Amino acid sequence: MRPFFKTWLTICLLLPLAAHATNREQRLPNVNGYTPKSHVSAPSSKNKQGVQRVSTAHSRLVPPMATKTTSNVLSRAVNVLGTPYRWGGSSPSKGFDCSGLVKYAFNDATFDLPRTSNAMAAGHGEKVERKDLKPGDLIFFKLKSRRVNHVAIYLGNDRFIHAPRRGKSVTIDTLNKPYWNTHYVVAKRVLPKEPGALRVVQR
Repeated sequence: MRPFFKTWLTICLLLPLAAHATNREQRLPNVNGYTPKSHVSAPSSKNKQGVQRVSTAHSRLVPPMATKTTSNVLSRAVNVLGTPYRWGGSSPSKGFDCSGLVKYAFNDATFDLPRTSNAMAAGHGEKVERKDLKPGDLIFFKLKSRRVNHVAIYLGNDRFIHAPRRGKSVTIDTLNKPYWNTHYVVAKRVLPKEPGALRVVQR
């Protein structure tokens, strides 16, 4: 009977301690309005935050705009980030080359832009100094050529979006990189100053 009595006594002593520990865990104070959850539910909350960050990543790339037209142009371009480069391509399903991306972003039905980057640089829009660049301006480069053969859309803060070359995809780059800084040629502003003037006037 003595071993049984010792076991019974041990259980009686341990039960209150276990209950106290459980109650203490349940009364953990919340921090900044957040109450810690179990290890099972915490990862799902973290994953949910990750999904929200991914879903809003593109919208953060479009800076506050003066006009709805500019915002629409940049949104169309940013929304096709990651689309593969394809020479002659001008749609998300078929891919983009540099000028095809510009024409898609500016919407052919609204803006009458030429098909090639060289033609865009030569005949359309108002020339803009580099220090005066605004989101939505077109920036042009000479890449291994004596004439303009690449175009991108300026996003602000020295960043631009473009379809670089074969084997790459639509991406965001920066003028601060030595390569793009060296090959930069000119910038043109083709977006209308007034919301009502939607057609681009050739100059």
